[in-house]
Amino acid sequence: MLLTFCFVTAQGSDKLAKLRSSKKIISMETSSAPYYAIQIVALREAPTNPSFFKDIDEAREYECTDGFLRFCVGSYNTKEEALADVDRIKGLGYDQAFVVNTSEFALSNREISGSNSKNFDSSKIDPNKTYTVQVSAFRYPVYLTFFKGLENVMEFRLNDKIFRYTVGSYRGSQALRELETIRSKGFRDAHLVELEKYLPYKIE
Repeated sequence: MLLTFCFVTAQGSDKLAKLRSSKKIISMETSSAPYYAIQIVALREAPTNPSFFKDIDEAREYECTDGFLRFCVGSYNTKEEALADVDRIKGLGYDQAFVVNTSEFALSNREISGSNSKNFDSSKIDPNKTYTVQVSAFRYPVYLTFFKGLENVMEFRLNDKIFRYTVGSYRGSQALRELETIRSKGFRDAHLVELEKYLPYKIE
């Protein structure tokens, strides 16, 4: 069943315009180094509006097996570095902020249209399948100008209500080459996903 989300009018105007935000609330599928961060809040449900994150331009969202969404800011090599920044974060209004090691989070295993992208093994490319490079995933839609250096960025909203952004349509070894090219442009968390499993959720 086709589930394409049509957020654009017939005249081509962007129906997501009022929802797009310069705040980047990044949906994390795995924890990656540096692991120390400052947790600002844990919620059962995500805020409906990015303005909830007052004075925060970027945060990372971790969906955990205990049913909480944990929102963290900062990336620190050591616990001491993170502790030194806690008072600044509390000063922004996050009184309960504290240091966490994100590698210790028990993360939920999100099923993405029948495929779990965080466990995708890019060394096992199926030459008969078409892949796209996922560059980012956000809780709220962002301005496409964020993706500097990338052309024809595609936008998807999957069943988990996360907005995912991908580039290209590739087969075989070309997919791996394009993945490395995009990572070299600064999108270090980019990875391959099967395009066919995303297409029903494409925002037109």
